[in-house]
Amino acid sequence: MGVPLPTLQWYKDAISISRLQNPRYKVLASGGLRIQKLRPEDSGIFQCFASNEGGEIQTHTYLDVTNIAPVFTQRPVDTTVTDGMTAILRCEVSGAPKPAITWKRENHILASGSVRIPRFMLLESGGLQIAPVFIQDAGNYTCYAANTEGSLNASATLTVWNRTSIVHPPEDHVVIKGTTATLHCGATHDPRVSLRYVWKKDNVALTPSSTSRIVVEKDGSLLISQTWSGDIGDYSCEIVSEGGNDSRMARLEVIELPHSPQNLLVSPNSSHSHAVVLSWVRPFDGNSPILYYIVELSENNSPWKVHLSNVGPEMTGVTVSGLTPARTYQFRVCAVNEVGRGQYSAETSRLMLPEEPPSAPPKNIVASGRTNQSIMVQWQPPPETEHNGVLRGYILRYRLAGLPGEYQQRNITSPEVNYCLVTDLIIWTQYEIQVAAYNGAGLGVFSRAVTEYTLQGVPTAPPQNVQTEAVNSTTIQFLWNPPPQQFINGINQGYKLLAWPADAPEAVTVVTIAPDFHGVHHGHITNLKKFTAYFTSVLCFTTPGDGPPSTPQLVWTQEDKPGAVGHLSFTEILDTSLKVSWQEPLEKNGIITGYQISWEVYGRNDSRLTHTLNSTTHEYKIQGLSSLTTYTIDVAAVTAVGTGLVTSSTISSGVPPDLPGAPSNLVISNISPRSATLQFRPGYDGKTSISRWIVEGQVGAIGDEEEWVTLYEEENEPDAQMLEIPNLTPYTHYRFRMKQVNIVGPSPYSPSSRVIQTLQAPPDVAPTSVTVRTASETSLRLRWVPLPDSQYNGNPESVGYRIKYWRSDLQSSAVAQVVSDRLEREFTIEELEEWMEYELQMQAFNAVGAGPWSEVVRGRTRESVPSAAPENVSAEAVSSTQILLTWTSVPEQDQNGLILGYKILFRAKDLDPEPRSHIVRGNHTQSALLAGLRKFVLYELQVLAFTRIGNGVPSTPLILERTKDDAPGPPVRLVFPEVRLTSVRIVWQPPEEPNGIILGYQIAYRLASSSPHTFTTVEVGATVRQFTATDLAPESAYIFRLSAKTRQGWGEPLEATVITTEKRERPAPPRELLVPQAEVTARSLRLQWVPGSDGASPIRYFTMQVRELPRGEWQTYSSSISHEATACVVDRLRPFTSYKLRLKATNDIGDSDFSSETEAVTTLQDVPGEPPGSVSATPHTTSSVLIQWQPPRDESLNGLLQGYRIYYRELEYEAGSGTEAKTLKNPIALHAELTAQSSFKTVNSSSTSTMCELTHLKKYRRYEVIMTAYNIIGESPASAPVEVFVGEADQILSLSLSGPSVPQVMRATPFLRPRRPQNLTLLAGW
Repeated sequence: MGVPLPTLQWYKDAISISRLQNPRYKVLASGGLRIQKLRPEDSGIFQCFASNEGGEIQTHTYLDVTNIAPVFTQRPVDTTVTDGMTAILRCEVSGAPKPAITWKRENHILASGSVRIPRFMLLESGGLQIAPVFIQDAGNYTCYAANTEGSLNASATLTVWNRTSIVHPPEDHVVIKGTTATLHCGATHDPRVSLRYVWKKDNVALTPSSTSRIVVEKDGSLLISQTWSGDIGDYSCEIVSEGGNDSRMARLEVIELPHSPQNLLVSPNSSHSHAVVLSWVRPFDGNSPILYYIVELSENNSPWKVHLSNVGPEMTGVTVSGLTPARTYQFRVCAVNEVGRGQYSAETSRLMLPEEPPSAPPKNIVASGRTNQSIMVQWQPPPETEHNGVLRGYILRYRLAGLPGEYQQRNITSPEVNYCLVTDLIIWTQYEIQVAAYNGAGLGVFSRAVTEYTLQGVPTAPPQNVQTEAVNSTTIQFLWNPPPQQFINGINQGYKLLAWPADAPEAVTVVTIAPDFHGVHHGHITNLKKFTAYFTSVLCFTTPGDGPPSTPQLVWTQEDKPGAVGHLSFTEILDTSLKVSWQEPLEKNGIITGYQISWEVYGRNDSRLTHTLNSTTHEYKIQGLSSLTTYTIDVAAVTAVGTGLVTSSTISSGVPPDLPGAPSNLVISNISPRSATLQFRPGYDGKTSISRWIVEGQVGAIGDEEEWVTLYEEENEPDAQMLEIPNLTPYTHYRFRMKQVNIVGPSPYSPSSRVIQTLQAPPDVAPTSVTVRTASETSLRLRWVPLPDSQYNGNPESVGYRIKYWRSDLQSSAVAQVVSDRLEREFTIEELEEWMEYELQMQAFNAVGAGPWSEVVRGRTRESVPSAAPENVSAEAVSSTQILLTWTSVPEQDQNGLILGYKILFRAKDLDPEPRSHIVRGNHTQSALLAGLRKFVLYELQVLAFTRIGNGVPSTPLILERTKDDAPGPPVRLVFPEVRLTSVRIVWQPPEEPNGIILGYQIAYRLASSSPHTFTTVEVGATVRQFTATDLAPESAYIFRLSAKTRQGWGEPLEATVITTEKRERPAPPRELLVPQAEVTARSLRLQWVPGSDGASPIRYFTMQVRELPRGEWQTYSSSISHEATACVVDRLRPFTSYKLRLKATNDIGDSDFSSETEAVTTLQDVPGEPPGSVSATPHTTSSVLIQWQPPRDESLNGLLQGYRIYYRELEYEAGSGTEAKTLKNPIALHAELTAQSSFKTVNSSSTSTMCELTHLKKYRRYEVIMTAYNIIGESPASAPVEVFVGEADQILSLSLSGPSVPQVMRATPFLRPRRPQNLTLLAGW
């Protein structure tokens, strides 16, 4: 109370009530303070201030709130936390006394003043703290508050999210430059929350976009494409989300191929001539350590090959060894790291090593005795890597083996010759032979010595100290010493003992004695005639033949008992006496000193009487006989040695003997292939003893009119009743008869026996006259004389022949063929290998077995073309006009003859219609450099080998190689289609010879009157074909130059002049076209002309067309003939063909009309382009052959065909029998012998003929024939050679040559070889 009325203000704890802004506090109108709904916090000091203008007064009181029901000051609210974090559920309550707080979940007390459970804690504020929170903690929680004044509760929901974490963190990563790097950042999170990925590089956030090469995938992976060195660094992946944050870091490295080594230098190695030193500067390693270096080299422009494959990474230089002298080398080096092999360094300049003598000897030295004074030596060149230069030839040296004498030498001056016949040697002497190659630097290493003997000769001296004496009546003993060893001239094969009767020198008995190298030699000749004068001699022999015999010595064989007396007969037969007569023995065997005659009563030895007579007595009368008594009378001659054989007979006194009777009852048994037993009953003996039995027979042909021949005789078997008949022919019909002979004469013949047939036996002999000759490249023809019927020894139906053959150079089993026809005389053995020698034998057989084999014969199949191509063909362009080809030889089994050389077939792909060829002579050169090729053109290349027969198979697949690029030729067809007073438009076409990829064009122009160096130059792109020059002076002459560019630089310019005027028209056609006859050849001509008016616009070029008469179309020959030309050579024409030509000019306005055509011009003749075809040679008579052929194609005649020439020669090499055949296993030696000993003859034949007979040829010789066609210019190439054997007349073809078409032999003169016209390759090596 006061005046004026005071103003009241309330304070609680010194704070104005108005500032507290508590809605429960309200100042009443009466000035009091009302507090509604007291709370404990309302306790405090309350002050009341009253003031007016008169002053101020205050009073205070303390309010203490003690009992208040609980009231929530902050209720629990729904809360979301992350798994593993701490969750706090708030629950703030006021009241007095202070309420007790209890937290429950589903009636389970979690926390209160008296309850504590792990992870659950009651806070001072009344809230509930859960630490850490698990997923299973999610749910409803209730806060209970109570005091004495009351209680209350409130609930809230706790949501627990799965924690966000990186489970696949990025890892340190190394990628290759240019590839894509992926850094993964895989995370797990609660699906109810979203994630945000933040990638940083070196702590700087990346901001990828959809078009950037850096992309963050939906799964958080970072993709960096086209990586490079700028991407190297530390990358961190951060994940931001309501479920938590996480981050990881990784390192990214980008590696690449190492760069090429720099400053590669090559220098010779002063200490080793076969090595060079390479050095280089270490390159950038591509962020990956260099593992090693690779050194490659190119030898003689060959393809690059690895020489050193593992040079240490610390090296910056290396010595390259193992190089070959006289070869050029280039080197390049590259580095290798874990990414791979980097680029090669720049190639070194080409370095040639100095030439050195060959470092290896020739190989495969083979020496074989050719004659007794010559040795053929053959070899192969040293390995090519050991040539050390260009081989110039070989030195062959030889000397006597085992002796220290000096060598003799032969110089083979051609490296292509790999054989030498060393002559004038000593007979049967061993030589040691060596061969060395030489080049421009000197002689190389000699080969290991090979030894060989010259062939044996015949001995030149007889055996020495020859002594001969008779050791008995039929044997002479020889004693001798060998000839001196130096005169044997070979291997002593033995001795021949010779003896011949003095009165019959042609009846020489020869006994061969093997050599005995110990002491005096001895031998005997037996079965000589008794008591005969013989001349004796001894000779020594070797394989080639007999030496001279020793001086003949006369020797008598010793005496012996004489043979039986001849012609014992009886006359004057009386009762008591008879006369006995005889003749001297045919075999006296000594000097007959007398005769002894004895007689006795038949069967009574005690009655025997003997009487001796002198040598001149040849009859004796025996007296005192008893009448009608049978006596045995014996007569024998006597020499000093004793009594000879007794001739005995029986006779009855008083009864003269009669002719005997015929035998009977002939029975045949024990029949075998070659004998039978004949049993018989003897006939009447004619009152005297039977002295001989005679068996006759009909052989084969049986009949009453057939001839009987004597088969067997048996003597001195008077009581015989059975005879063994020998020497019969197997499988032959026989019928026998016989007669008996006594002292009077023969009996009549017995009755004939039954017909028998001897058993079969294998043939006794082989077919005779077996010869073999070449039939074709893969076949041999064997001929023989069939066995006669008498030698079948069996059923003719079972007789045939078996042939076996084998390669001479292989120890392989023989192949057999059977000929079933017994009358067959020849057989062709097929499917043999080309150009191969075979050995053959044949035998006859029947049902019982096979006979003996014939002597071995040898034959060689004919040479053929190679059946395979050279191998390992490679090509490399070495310049813009050269390609180097290399290859290896045709496999030996496919050469099929002597390789004379190689042909390279090459064609500019899509440019040349037909391939051209390049010939490399010889079999040792296996590389070739093709020169003069078009620049930057793709070529197709093949290589084939050829023999004298023809070309082999080209190599496949085609080798494709492009020549290197070069500066281009000038652009063509330059015209100015639009010319104004101040501008011109120039149009052109690309160069006809681009020589590479055209990169652009340069146009340069200037006033014709200005300085030559004041050109305005403009460059345009490679696809531009026109250009407009502006700001030119009117009515002025300008010079334009146009050139093209490749990577090798600017090419030759094309220059043209143009006048800036609008007064122009088309040009007039050229005129006065003329082809001078002197300028016409077989394949070209020269056209000249006079240009027409240029229409006030310079001529830019001429176009020429050619037409082949009579029906050809006009063909454009060239459309880019220079505007300055007034003549042009037209080539690629056909010989002996008529043509017409015409010409037109082109200026900037357009083309002129074509000129008038020229008169018809005929090219000259040329040699025929191909030989006659299908040439065959067939035996016609025993001394002639028929040659047939097909004419060449008309388009290849190249003129008027005048005729054909047939060249033929006798081939010296013809395999015969095994003892006569020449064995020339080396094809080179064979070819040398063929060419050295053969010559050609030539026969001309009419042009209308297709056959000709060659006559007066030698029988049984092999000839080789080739043919050519000819005109007035010359001859065509030769046909492939054909071979024919002369001496066998064709039994089928009978030809009569008559009429005008019969070929006449116009000339038959020796001719060494046909003249080689043009490219006659088939005759190479003839």
